[in-house]
Amino acid sequence: MSTTQTRQSERVTEEKASTASGSTAVEPRPTGALASTEGRTSIADTVVAKIAGIAAREISGVHALGGGAARAVGALRERIPGSRTNLSQGVAVEVGERQAAVDLDIVAEYGVSIADLAAGIRRNVIGSVERMTGLEVTEVNITVHDVHLDDDEGADPAEGTARVE
Repeated sequence: MSTTQTRQSERVTEEKASTASGSTAVEPRPTGALASTEGRTSIADTVVAKIAGIAAREISGVHALGGGAARAVGALRERIPGSRTNLSQGVAVEVGERQAAVDLDIVAEYGVSIADLAAGIRRNVIGSVERMTGLEVTEVNITVHDVHLDDDEGADPAEGTARVE
């Protein structure tokens, strides 16, 4: 059943209940922090994804977000003059009327405890999304795609120092 059908069904039920009690006015029932008697607030998936992406990047030990292909496309995008970093890269969300679920793909720094890193990411993402949107975060799933080594940056075997003089 779609959300429109659900709302229509709720209104019909409220109308039947109010006419049975003798009252004809139908009062809308607020459903959570994003709905009130004055109106309803909808938050787009991209907003929640961006908040979650920023919150995940704030944690020490997160080198990057996204799997290999997403990072490659992101690296190309960043080389274009005037382009911006995609803050929701590596983030997938499902947003409902009162709840959100977040999936993150990350690259961890070498030497960091992945279990502690995941716990820190979850805490920060849940706190940021709930504080900024009013949505309840039901889960934060984290997939670690790679471990980054400091000497990986620009390490091209052909560019290494010569073996002989």
